Amino acid sequence: MSSVVLEPGTAAPDFTLPDHDEKPVTLSDLRGQGVVLFFYPEAMTPGCTTEACDFRDSLAALQAAGYTVLGISPDQPDKLRRFRERDALTYGLLSDPGHVALDAYGTWGEKTNYGRTYQGVIRSTFVIDVDGTVQHALYNVKATGHVARVRKLIGLEQ
Repeated sequence: MSSVVLEPGTAAPDFTLPDHDEKPVTLSDLRGQGVVLFFYPEAMTPGCTTEACDFRDSLAALQAAGYTVLGISPDQPDKLRRFRERDALTYGLLSDPGHVALDAYGTWGEKTNYGRTYQGVIRSTFVIDVDGTVQHALYNVKATGHVARVRKLIGLEQ
């Protein structure tokens, strides 16, 4: 795992990244609303598609609770655009090939898969409050089922 581990109560690191349409998105511009940031390894892979579709299916409830959802991966904007179109994703996907936000949030680091160790995205989700403070920092989440956990943490489910 990266040396950075964000704890609840810390300020969410600010960043500006291009979205799927290559428009810049700055986290601090979203103050006044909650933000759910999820970091995922690669667009259009099975686990990431499951996770992205779970967020899509929960989007109305999250938005009604005052949250903007943003997904971040190292993919280029054109791949993110294709991912959004293919899976009817209706929230912003941000491109971070330079690992600006990935490093700031401690979501780029050592991973092991089938005995092989490599550097990659540590699937993680952060819930950020209206003041830009991390409420929940969930590292090493599973692609399946963690959106329900996020919904529960922010009070959408009992």
